[in-house]
Amino acid sequence: MDEFGYLAVILSIILGLSVTQLLQGLSNVINARDRVRIYWPAIGWALLLLVIDVQAWWSMFGYRGRHTWTFLQFAILLLETILLYLLAALALPNTFGEGTVDLRVNYFRHARWFFGSFVSVLLVSLVKNLVMTGALQGPFDLSFHLFWIVTATIAAATRSDWFHKMNVCVAAVSFIVYIGALFAELR
Repeated sequence: MDEFGYLAVILSIILGLSVTQLLQGLSNVINARDRVRIYWPAIGWALLLLVIDVQAWWSMFGYRGRHTWTFLQFAILLLETILLYLLAALALPNTFGEGTVDLRVNYFRHARWFFGSFVSVLLVSLVKNLVMTGALQGPFDLSFHLFWIVTATIAAATRSDWFHKMNVCVAAVSFIVYIGALFAELR
């Protein structure tokens, strides 16, 4: 096993746990659908986080040729995956118990933590590039990061239903553009 293969094991496990958390939440929504008050932005973020997790795993393949690693380089990748897991844990309720589950109430209960964690992931992503390559992302990639940081910061601060509905749509479309422009091929 090469160096990255060894390090990738724990990163893959954490991303796998994140995907499991999201799929479990979506499964709970489906199974308790008679008792769930749907708030589609919560479902939208859960689905978008699934795509983000897959993109994070996909993009890590780019490190396969790196044979010398510092603990800081590994730690920054580990921190990014841990924050993605924490985002997944906040996206949907963990338990659906008895009674009605209101996804809107849950969403706004966790909105500051969720979007604060999202900003943290984006900042770690920026620092990751600096630590791994010694430079910030290119202008296109950097622009997307800054755009998402601004919109997530606003989302953490506002309770505007309209903004949160618009934000998840804009985030989904922009992330698809981001993947298409920068990560369409495995490199």
